[in-house]
Amino acid sequence: MTAATQQGTRKIVINPVTRVEGHGKVTIQMDEANHVQQARLHIIEFRGFERFVQGHFYWEVPVLVQRLCGICPVSHHLAASKACDMIIGADPITPTAEKIRRLMHYGQTYQSHALHFYHLASPDLLFGFDAPVAQRNVIGVIQAHPEIAKKAVLMRKFGQEVIKATAGKKIHGTGSIPGGVNKVLSQEDRDRLAAEVDTMIEWSVEGLQLCKEVTRANAEKLLPFGTFESNFLSIVREDGCLDLYDGNLRAKDADGEIIFDQVTPSDYLDVIREGVRDWSYMKFPFIRDLGQEKGWYRVGPLARINNCDFIDTPIAEAERQEFMTLGSGRPIHATMAYHWARMIELVHSAEKMRDLLADPDVLSGELTTQGERCESGIAIIEAPRGTLIHHYDVNDDDQVVRGNLIVSTTHNNEAMNQAVRVVADQYLEGQAEISEGMLNSIEVGIRAYDPCLSCATHALGQMRLCVQLIGPDGTILDERSRE
Repeated sequence: MTAATQQGTRKIVINPVTRVEGHGKVTIQMDEANHVQQARLHIIEFRGFERFVQGHFYWEVPVLVQRLCGICPVSHHLAASKACDMIIGADPITPTAEKIRRLMHYGQTYQSHALHFYHLASPDLLFGFDAPVAQRNVIGVIQAHPEIAKKAVLMRKFGQEVIKATAGKKIHGTGSIPGGVNKVLSQEDRDRLAAEVDTMIEWSVEGLQLCKEVTRANAEKLLPFGTFESNFLSIVREDGCLDLYDGNLRAKDADGEIIFDQVTPSDYLDVIREGVRDWSYMKFPFIRDLGQEKGWYRVGPLARINNCDFIDTPIAEAERQEFMTLGSGRPIHATMAYHWARMIELVHSAEKMRDLLADPDVLSGELTTQGERCESGIAIIEAPRGTLIHHYDVNDDDQVVRGNLIVSTTHNNEAMNQAVRVVADQYLEGQAEISEGMLNSIEVGIRAYDPCLSCATHALGQMRLCVQLIGPDGTILDERSRE
């Protein structure tokens, strides 16, 4: 929607942003000469899970918090379970418990990455940003590329079946508990999934090759699209290997220099702070020593591939090495490179599932353990969209008295706003007429981050709504508020 305002300015609103999980909107303010004055991503949902968990027993939390989201509940289920492991002193959990959890997590990552690339992002890549709306969707993909669409559905189904076999249900399962898991994999499920996993690897590689071909064929447009330089944050294993389930924090700057490394989950507050701004319900995390203006960063597949030293599965590692050549020794900053990195992780997840399904520990072994009790539990996991932090404090009655969640999309908040601004400058600057394709370009920049806006909004208190119309000189032309 485009609306004329006083003094000849225009306000462009994209509401809702489509093909993302959750609801958000974008506002872009243009001056009388059609220059972009301001571009912002607004999150207009509300969550309150940090307050909901207060008063609940800690062992209820791994099941309760996954109601945050129907897309990535496994990530919250496992992050909360790991935090509860610390509360009951389960360090380490048993080999069987860790391998069942890892299998569950790679199943989640596999289905989520397949969903995003094929169902949400591929219409833009296969048909172009300016393609007709009627074609630029998953139905268009099914009609034009039925074999790709069929494989995409079966790949997501496989990931969901892995989740069901390990967590009990495809959505909102209960398999992970404080101190371990409540079941092993059945022989029947192991044999059924093992029989299909090589096909999943083959199809994942095909998807990665498709992503690479499209990116290389359109490199002149895609690589500079919405691109800006940033810091990167993720967890890595102690030896620097990519690890989506467990590890310590590592941050790199735009040149690839280490800002901090091997910071344990318990010490996350020593390096990360959360800022707020008066126009968004979503927080703005930043690296403490760099401050809010310079310390913001990106998380997710691109950050993980940039940050890790190697990947411990052969096909994904070969693909990582090829991918990193794009940066010529520096991190890759292209926003659209998120898709390429995501597909490398798709292959990696399939390879990890193959290895775990061949491990006898997933069929038998001790399920739980515990040790000395603590009053706090802090855990970090790499969800499909990026770093996920869960932090709980409990009292002597085992009730949660404080919860803090920093979810993946929240970490990427400033980066998504940067992408909106850069794409607006690239596509809308100086344009008297704004086409639907131009506006879709803004959404393409946001989609690259695969945001889960439902997870990311967890402000607390009465929602004050304030809408301001701002002129090119910064004066407020009109204002409406609701207390």
